[in-house]
Amino acid sequence: MKVSIVMPAYNEEKRIGPTLKSYSRYFESIRKLKHIDYEIIVVINNTNDNTIGVVKTYQNNNQRIWYLNLLNGGKGYAIIEGFREALKGKSQMIGFVDADGSTSPKAFYKLIESINGVDGVIASRYLKGAIVEPAPKFRRIFFSRVYNFIIKLLFFINYQDTQCGAKLFRKKALQKAIPNIRTFQWAFDIDLIYQFKKNNFKITEIPTVWKDKNYSKLNLFSAGPSMMFELIKLRLLNLPFSLSKYKN
Repeated sequence: MKVSIVMPAYNEEKRIGPTLKSYSRYFESIRKLKHIDYEIIVVINNTNDNTIGVVKTYQNNNQRIWYLNLLNGGKGYAIIEGFREALKGKSQMIGFVDADGSTSPKAFYKLIESINGVDGVIASRYLKGAIVEPAPKFRRIFFSRVYNFIIKLLFFINYQDTQCGAKLFRKKALQKAIPNIRTFQWAFDIDLIYQFKKNNFKITEIPTVWKDKNYSKLNLFSAGPSMMFELIKLRLLNLPFSLSKYKN
């Protein structure tokens, strides 16, 4: 069995090195003990720092690390391009994880262990049993819950954390879902999950361990309107819809 781990990277020269190091060590041990092969596809998207130099250094030490260097596009676009490359290979499972190390390799491996019987697994910071360090501030939790409520209202997908940057899918399901992705910005994760829903694929959600980086901050006041606009746009792009067809 083989898994492809897509890692989008935008100006990550300070953080991606430790992430690649920890993932390489962990999955090398898994490969030897449990015979699960892997590859890490770093998708460098329109950076202006030395991310590519850092990635090349770690690639020299691990031939299972390779990269794409895109000249444009955001995070969603980078993930899709990484998916398309992974689909050309022999991996039975394909997922993505953020480059900042918020999701440890052990936490990502939990997704692999949980995929039996389903077509995809997504990590959640809001299910019972999840550990988030440090504890998020009240306004971030409030904004996240409001955003999640709107997602459920518009798309009838009953997950607690669609935005967590750690997800894993079976190859055959992903092949069918990604051609219909409509957005690559804030609503990318919702669009991806929604396409699985429309194709009657099953996704499960599991609690995760998330170690938020104190230098990884989202300005909720400036980003909020754009995020809401993307949701409305995505809903309109998917009209007409049947309530009975898509409801859990």
